[in-house]
Amino acid sequence: MARISGLSGEDQTPVFVISVAAELAGMHAQTLRQYDRIGLVIPSRTRGGGRRYSAADVTRLREVQRLSQDEGVSLGGIQRIFELEHRVAALRARVDELDAELDGAREELGQGRRFFAVGSQGDIVALRHGQRPRPRNAGQALVVWRPRPRLSAHTPLLPRRAGGG
Repeated sequence: MARISGLSGEDQTPVFVISVAAELAGMHAQTLRQYDRIGLVIPSRTRGGGRRYSAADVTRLREVQRLSQDEGVSLGGIQRIFELEHRVAALRARVDELDAELDGAREELGQGRRFFAVGSQGDIVALRHGQRPRPRNAGQALVVWRPRPRLSAHTPLLPRRAGGG
């Protein structure tokens, strides 16, 4: 396969006519026309309607050839793979945007990453990393309540003890 000197495989500048792009991709020009018709690799167009391929288009053509010949993937399958890769890239970009927005909001509020715990009064308190909730006050006591058994008409009344309860 011919190497594209001076251009990265990500370059979007449309510079190659169809015959040069076909040679760089190791394909026949008619194959490139077919891929254009089915929407697999769509080149830019000149005012006169001529196709112009970028280095990124040539890289994509090589990937189509690899998936088709080496992996046995159909053209429809390759198109679906490209669609999913595009969607993943768009979702990653959106996640990056949201992360940046969240970081900005945290800085604006002056809150780094925070943790939460239950406070001494049963409330939820926000803590910074390494911080512990305040201990309970020593003046608080635990009270256990035990209800007295209910008296019914059949329960004999017991005499009270003398001198106590």
